[in-house]
Amino acid sequence: MPRGYDFALLILRLWIGFSLFLKHGWEKLIGFTQMTAHFPDPIHIGPVPSFAFALLSDAICSLLLFFGLAARWAALIIAINTGVAFALVHKFRFFGTGNGEMPWIYFAAAMTVFIAGPGRFSFDGK
Repeated sequence: MPRGYDFALLILRLWIGFSLFLKHGWEKLIGFTQMTAHFPDPIHIGPVPSFAFALLSDAICSLLLFFGLAARWAALIIAINTGVAFALVHKFRFFGTGNGEMPWIYFAAAMTVFIAGPGRFSFDGK
């Protein structure tokens, strides 16, 4: 594959991993006790397990994606979490108040890395 392909995957991983961690992962880490009390439970496993999976996705897997370490697994977990958020929390709303535009974008980016891999410029690529 041309280097441009690997460079594009690097940019995608860095951009999505960093923004997902910064906006969603960090707030879950610092607000753990406050957020578990009212976290959505879209698949009816309880708010604490739902929050724990979202924390795994948004905090841990976003950093793994950023560094390209176990990137396909991390991307799969992110895709599952954001896919559930788009479908069951935002109810497939793409426009209007409470829309699911961001989960949809994170889902697409995670699926891209899951399918294509993290690229040559990653820990997995070494």
